[in-house]
Parts: sequence; C-alpha cells; structure tokens
Amino acid sequence: MSAIGDELRTSPLHDRHVALGATMGAFGGWSMPLSYPGGTVAEHTAVREGVGVFDVSHLGKLAITGPGAAEFVNRCLTADLGRISPGHAQYTLACSDTGGIIDDLIVYLVGPDEVLAVPNAANAAAVADLLRAAAPAGVEVTDRHHELAVIAVQGPRSGELLGTFEEFAGLTELDYMAFADAGQVRVCRTGYTGERGYELLVPVAAAPGLWDALLAGADIRGGRAAGLAARDTLRTEMGYPLHGQDLSAEITPVQAASGWAVGWDKPDFWGRAALLAERAAGPARRLRALRAVGRGVPRPGMEVLRAGERVGVTTSGTFSPTLKTGIALALLDSAAGVSLEDTVTVDVRGRALECVVVKPPFVPSHVR
Repeated sequence: MSAIGDELRTSPLHDRHVALGATMGAFGGWSMPLSYPGGTVAEHTAVREGVGVFDVSHLGKLAITGPGAAEFVNRCLTADLGRISPGHAQYTLACSDTGGIIDDLIVYLVGPDEVLAVPNAANAAAVADLLRAAAPAGVEVTDRHHELAVIAVQGPRSGELLGTFEEFAGLTELDYMAFADAGQVRVCRTGYTGERGYELLVPVAAAPGLWDALLAGADIRGGRAAGLAARDTLRTEMGYPLHGQDLSAEITPVQAASGWAVGWDKPDFWGRAALLAERAAGPARRLRALRAVGRGVPRPGMEVLRAGERVGVTTSGTFSPTLKTGIALALLDSAAGVSLEDTVTVDVRGRALECVVVKPPFVPSHVR
C-alpha cells in the first residue's frame, strides 16, 4: 500500500480499480473507488439481488496479542467479549471518558491471547494509540494495515460465488459473525450491506489474484464490482451508522441507539461511568430514521423541523435505490417528543421535505 502525494494511501487493488474505470475519491485518508462505469444504482441492485465485490482494504487491522489479550480488550471496548467464543467476531465501540464514540469496529476473537481489531480507516491510528497506552506488560498492539487487504463479497449469491473456490467451499455455511481461516485467508460472515455476505482478509500479495477471480465469478452470476457509494446507500437502507456522521466523539452510544453494543454489566470499559449516567438520566437526543413522503433527497447536516420548530439534524441521507425515495438518519431532540409514525420536515436547501419517522431498517435484513 502506498501514498499519493504523501497524502492519500492506496489499496493493493488500486491499479485494478483504475483499469476498470472507477471514479476514485478520498475516504479516510485513502484513495478508494466510489463507483464504476455502470453506476451506483446498478452496483446497489447487484448486491440486493445477486452479488457485489467490494475493496474495503482501507479498514484498519490491529493485532492485539500476548497473555490475557482478550481480557485486556474487553476492559477497553464496550461490548462484552466474554459473550462470544474463539472463532467469532463482535461489533463493539471505543468510547472516550465522556462517552463519545471514538470509533466503531469489529473484533475477531482468535483466542484468549489474540484478538484482531478492524477499526475504520480514519480512526485506526487513534484506536491503536489508545490500546497501546492502556496495554499491560506483555500485550502488544501491532498495526497490520500494510500486510492485509480486505475484500467484501456481499449479496444473496455471495455463498454460491465463494463456493466455487475449493479453499472456501467448506466455509460458506459459517454462522453469522463467525470466521475461519482457509490457508492465509480469513473468511468472516460479516458485512455492511444487510445482505448475506463475507469479508475476506487476505495477504496483500495475494489480493489482486483473488479480486480478479471473484470478479470473474461474480460476472457470471449477474454481479459486479461495487464502490463505496453503493456501500453507503446499502448501509443507510439498513440504518447502519457511519462513524463521522451518525457516530462521533460528540455522539454517545445511548444517543445513537447503539446501546445494544454495550456490555452494561461489565465492570470496566472506556466511558462506562458517563454512559451509565446518561442511560439513567435519558439522552438529550436520539438517532431516528426518516423516510421521505414527498419528492426530494435529504442529505447530512440538514435541519429537521416539526410545526416550524427545529427538532434535530440529519446525520446521513440519501436516495434509496430499493425504495425509490429519500431516506435519512437524524438526531432528534428528546424534549421534542417525536415518536414513530410522526411527521416531520427536512429543510432541503430551503424546501420543506415531508418525512415520516420510521423504525430501521428501511428494507428487510438478510444477513442471516
């Protein structure tokens, strides 16, 4: 992996994306494919109906190893790592002392003395620094960003595609959030699209060949390469939060409806005291889902109003290719008393867009 102008890092698949005619863009300090010539809607539809192949090598990879490494991680991050067994992954949060979300990440429990953490690209260094500062003697935090690429295979035909590879054939029926190693490739039944899918952690040198083979197989199954723009529309349809928008150092798990990712009964995790106090008192704002009734597309950072009074702000917003309407996530003031099925308006560049408050996901989940 390299840097562009000493600023943006590039994936080991960068040349493949350029050859495919991808529109590249900056994302978390990386130059990554936003879309390919067929367009975001076609990529989104391929994932919902067939299979899409994503390069998500910008995601961080941190190996935490040494005696009691898993116990150490469990004292830092919010979710209770004791609730899963080796060979399983878990969604969790790294919080500040005030309860703000420094990052959301996936951790792979290899064993009591080894955990692999996959943070977001923009926050990987910060999470590594925090873990290193807190690590007891004998526990090491190693950045494996330059060693591993990550390829996500997502969609109802993703298992069929992986099953054509002899080395992966026995892993297509993994339980959701379970992982196993096939040679040097780690296969995990995870994803960020709401569809059945897998994420493959593969050594950098082997990534281009695997990418080519996956795309060739996907094409036969009506699939295609998919970029980060489709990844965003897919995750928004599921109500999955994005750090930097729906989650941030100023937004807590209680506010973001992410309390399910907190092991409230654990004696220790970063931000515990602040989060317990906020949960007891009730948050001043809550993350809600909005579905447009009229024509228009909400975007992040737009005011949400009810009866002409400001009641919140959108954090994510897009056009849903599946529903053919605008959808959004928004932080709404608790004092406003907005409930499910209530109507609000979003100020879309001076025009009032009527929306209904709904329960996410916007479309059914098929991850299991």
